Amino acid sequence: MTYLTLIILVISIFVLWLAGTYNSLIRLKIRTKEAWSDIDVQLKRRYDLIPNLVETVKGYAGHERELFEKVTEARTRAMGASNLKEKGEAENILAGTLKTLFAVAENYPDLKASVNFLELQRDLRDTEDKIQAARRFYNGNVRDLNIKIESFPANIVANLFNFQKMELFEIGLPEEREAPKVVF
Repeated sequence: MTYLTLIILVISIFVLWLAGTYNSLIRLKIRTKEAWSDIDVQLKRRYDLIPNLVETVKGYAGHERELFEKVTEARTRAMGASNLKEKGEAENILAGTLKTLFAVAENYPDLKASVNFLELQRDLRDTEDKIQAARRFYNGNVRDLNIKIESFPANIVANLFNFQKMELFEIGLPEEREAPKVVF
C-alpha cells in the first residue's frame, strides 16, 4: 500500500465519519422540531376548548367575571408566547387559572351536571394527557440532541456546523407540576 493510498483511505474514512455525524445531528434536530410541533398541536387544541368552557361556566356562574377575564388573559398570553421559556411560564399560569375555574364550577351543581360541561371537561382532560405525553416525547428528543452535541467527538462536528443545544419544555413551580384536576 502506498502512502497516497493510505492518505486517501484516511481522508475517506474522516469524510464518511463527518457526514455520518452531521446527518445524525440533523436527524435529531428534525425529530426535536417535529416533537415540538406535536406539543403545539395539543396546546392549540386546548386553546380552542377554553372559550367554550368559559362560555359554558358563564351560563351558570355569570357573576365570576374577574375569573373569566383571568382565564381569557392567560389563554391569550400562552398563545402569544414567543419562546420556550415564555411558553412554559404562560402555560403554568393558564393551568392555574383553569384549576381556579374548575374549583369555582364545583359550587354550581347544575353546571357539574351539564352535558356540555362534562364533555368539555373530558376533552380538556384528554388534551392535558396528550400535552403531557407530547412534552415527554419532546424532552426525550431534546435530551438525545443535547447529548450528541456535547459528546466527543460529535461535539467537534456540532461546533463546526453551529448546532445549538435546545431547551427542555419544563413546568416551573412544584405545585404546578400536576395537571389540572377536572374530575367532579
